[in-house]
Amino acid sequence: MPMIRQFLLKARQVCDSCTQSAGVFLRDVGSGMLEVSHNTLALLGLIAVALLIFVAGRPELRQSLEDNALTWLQARQEARADPADVLANDLSEPDAIARVTASNPKDLTHKQAAVALWLSKRYRVAAEPVSRLVVEAWQVGAKAGLDPTLILAIMAVESSFNPFAQSAVGAQGLMQVMTHVHDNKYEQFGGTMAAFDPVSNLRVGAQVLKECISRAGGIEAGLRLYVGAGNLSGDDGYALKVLTEQSHLLAVAAGKLVAFNAPNGLASPPSALSPRGPSESPEPATDANPTPTSEKVASLR
Repeated sequence: MPMIRQFLLKARQVCDSCTQSAGVFLRDVGSGMLEVSHNTLALLGLIAVALLIFVAGRPELRQSLEDNALTWLQARQEARADPADVLANDLSEPDAIARVTASNPKDLTHKQAAVALWLSKRYRVAAEPVSRLVVEAWQVGAKAGLDPTLILAIMAVESSFNPFAQSAVGAQGLMQVMTHVHDNKYEQFGGTMAAFDPVSNLRVGAQVLKECISRAGGIEAGLRLYVGAGNLSGDDGYALKVLTEQSHLLAVAAGKLVAFNAPNGLASPPSALSPRGPSESPEPATDANPTPTSEKVASLR
């Protein structure tokens, strides 16, 4: 029995010694790891401070980092966004209103508004863009010494207020100006593509019209020159159509009632969806031998 007790006592002492040794070992390991962690964190902090100081001294690097961060954030935002909202945002253009050719008819004078609304209904085009053209015709007419209703009448007969109209001989835009002939005039508007800008086409057309009237010595003769029939015996009724249309506009501006389908030498007001320039206008039904359109091209148009 004494030997067993001694053995058990000895075993207990060995266990206690092992336990104490293990505890000391674990405490030392933990302290070492804690010390290493503190040192590592301190080192990382120093590195972060050094990087911040470096980046602060390099504006271009700072801007690049900001851009990359913003791109990453936007990408994450778009990934969570509705696809329809993303598409709408990609296609949005808040400044698009700046290039719109339109005015509120309520902002026009009484005469201008009456003319704009009448033309809108007669040629089945929106009142807002027509209102802008009416205002422009009034302004350009005052500067060029032309009656604004004459400018508008030419637009009506030439293109039915279709700014993208083009005749078979190359006359383009609202006033069907021969763009390749008057390319020098379009230089003031950025180039010949401005022929399809309604306001630019109107201004160039007014210049051409003024030149034609000055050269011909009168409005009717100037209209024949404008349509390219200055050296021909007839103009297929072009001058009559324009002057009749102008008389309608003058009556409307004066407050008189004029039917929207009032004749002007054509069977009916042309549709804006199928415009014709003067060189494409059909002959009256009573004329059995119409003049070929190729014979009506003028150097001034």
